[in-house]
Amino acid sequence: MPLKYQSGEEIRKGDRILFHGEPGFVDLIADPSEKDPEAEWYIQEFGGGVGIVEERLGRSFIPNTEDAEDLIFLSRSESSNAIAKTNS
Repeated sequence: MPLKYQSGEEIRKGDRILFHGEPGFVDLIADPSEKDPEAEWYIQEFGGGVGIVEERLGRSFIPNTEDAEDLIFLSRSESSNAIAKTNS
């Protein structure tokens, strides 16, 4: 099952976001239904979630995205749109 923002949009790698009011982007999707060696540890430890990079705070991991009111979707990057088209 895809991970989602609180607003309901599916989270994709490369999405531009605000986290605690600061701009950033999604750099890791740890979805338990997907096999990704890079995300395996996060899935084992947290059951899934997303990794983000935010300019001021650096890297963060958010395990429960649908309840993360400080994680706000802004827009899709060109790379996240291309990945979505290849997967459909």
